[in-house]
Amino acid sequence: MVELVHRYRDRPWWDPALAVVMLALALLYLTGSYQMIAGWPRSPVWMHLVCHFGICCTVPFRRTAAFRALMAGLVFVAADTAIGLSIPVVIVLIDLLYNATTYSSRRASRAIVGSVVFVVVALGITSAVLADDVRIGLYITLNGFSLLIVPVWWALNVRQQWEIAEAERENSRQLRRIAELDRQAAIASERSRMARDLHDVVAGHLSAIAIQSEALLSIVDSNPELVRTVLKSVRENSIQSLEEMRAMIEVLRDQVDDERTAPPRLAELGRLVDSARAAGLDVTVDQSDVDGLSVAVDLAAYRIVQEALTNAMKHAAGGSARVCLQVARGKLDIEVTNPMTGAPDPGGTGTGLVSMKERAHAVGGSFEAGPSADGWRVHAELPIGGVPR
Repeated sequence: MVELVHRYRDRPWWDPALAVVMLALALLYLTGSYQMIAGWPRSPVWMHLVCHFGICCTVPFRRTAAFRALMAGLVFVAADTAIGLSIPVVIVLIDLLYNATTYSSRRASRAIVGSVVFVVVALGITSAVLADDVRIGLYITLNGFSLLIVPVWWALNVRQQWEIAEAERENSRQLRRIAELDRQAAIASERSRMARDLHDVVAGHLSAIAIQSEALLSIVDSNPELVRTVLKSVRENSIQSLEEMRAMIEVLRDQVDDERTAPPRLAELGRLVDSARAAGLDVTVDQSDVDGLSVAVDLAAYRIVQEALTNAMKHAAGGSARVCLQVARGKLDIEVTNPMTGAPDPGGTGTGLVSMKERAHAVGGSFEAGPSADGWRVHAELPIGGVPR
């Protein structure tokens, strides 16, 4: 029965249908046992019927305009009380009190509860004083409690449960929104990481190939041995770029984990230096023992040096560069300097600098790059163990 009520009570026809049911209580008037208080002077039945019909007309609005419906119903209750309070009117009043306490604003709901308690207590005290009998006052108070206070008390409990449920639903909506924002942030972070890795894998090698090819065109007839060296470096860069691209694609597609997906390390720094030298850059390396680095720091250091040398090949072609890797005080100090022999590239996007900065910050390090007394200086400090936990 309760399930059926919950299923149909939100339908538009429910409240008007309930008003018709309330009107059916008028059958009590035909039995003659409709008086609420025995001994009350009897009045014509038609007067009670008018009051009952009037209060029933407020029932269709008991939820949509609950407080106003209660106020209108109290007018008919007062009129019915004046001619002898009847049971059907009290039943409808109980329903109006319950719905007004449940569906009105919080302020109105509290006012209804306070008013009902005051009225019941006042009636009990007044009856006890006028009748000079405490038992009569207690009897009226208990009846008022069961007929008037219990419905509003029940309504307060129901309202409280609804508010708790609504708060939980709102918390759930907030958690869903936070989860969606976290998901979007994770996707954005992953896209940024993939873009950075693609830039490091593709741009570094292809930039070296482009610079070496340009140098090759200028010496193709003058130095056959150097041509062979440059072509060999171009081939090595191409193969390494393809291998790293293939490994990355397989990781993204199948999440495989084999030797081909191993990230480049500082142990392969010699290959970077040879490629830069083949492009005409005189590279000097000052490197201390860098063993014991975490994988993330090792990869970040390699990529920073790779990008720094690529920029040096672009902006200091035919010049020199110095790479310094030192471990001190629990940090790996990376410094790459080169003279600025050419004008800045107006078509540059600065993606390489952004990528180096992101890689340094990702492992808890610092990064800076800019002009210096020696030309251009790239400097990064990376904690040996990566981001502190």
